[in-house]
Amino acid sequence: MESELDFHTAKVLLEWQIDLGATEAIGETPVNRYEIPTAAPKVVKKPDEPAPTKVEAVDPVAIARRMAADADSLDALKAGLQGFDHCEIKKGARNLVFADGNPEARVMVIGEAPGRDEDQQGKPFVGRAGQLLDAMFDAIDHGRSHAQNPIYITNILPWRPPQNRDPKPDEVDMLLPFVEKHVSLVNPDILVLMGNISCSALLGERGITKLRGHWRDVLGRPALPMFHPAYLLRTPEAKRDAWHDLLMLQAKLREL
Repeated sequence: MESELDFHTAKVLLEWQIDLGATEAIGETPVNRYEIPTAAPKVVKKPDEPAPTKVEAVDPVAIARRMAADADSLDALKAGLQGFDHCEIKKGARNLVFADGNPEARVMVIGEAPGRDEDQQGKPFVGRAGQLLDAMFDAIDHGRSHAQNPIYITNILPWRPPQNRDPKPDEVDMLLPFVEKHVSLVNPDILVLMGNISCSALLGERGITKLRGHWRDVLGRPALPMFHPAYLLRTPEAKRDAWHDLLMLQAKLREL
């Protein structure tokens, strides 16, 4: 009976200590938890534990260059873009916006990035800015569906950025190889760079107000920076400068 009494007494005392919060056993020797160890503890690998695998860093620019280099046609380039999964904005876009117009055109227009209307329809420049673009080129007897003087249109980014924000530098860098191959496949006589983003990507410069109206060389051909139609909608007084640039474009086409 005495041993059973001791057992029950010990059990009651233990439960009482647990109720007080004493739930962890401690050793007889005190341990200084603030003492800095002289050497880092060694991790003992279990015999059957696999060795940790090294994660290779992904270079989306290098991947884009390889994919663009492999494209030998516009269809192949479009398929390459559709299979390129390293740009985050692709996940939130509805459609790939590749190009519009005639790929045999002498003039290739490169805009910035799709907006809401472009994202919905899968074509560049189809909203209000697109209507103004068509009117601008129609004024010099050119157009995306013009029989004699067609134009070809694309963007630096083929997907709409969230809330129509400006493309980030890393997004431009990873998609620029596709743009360069796009120009190579179309092989136009003249490039028209619409807006700051396209100028920054292909010229390495910003400031469309000072860049517009001055011919530059881009990818081995003349390029003319121009105001983006969206800017002209917000700033109608700049349409006079845009008309001047269109006349410059017309004169260069006749010269070539």
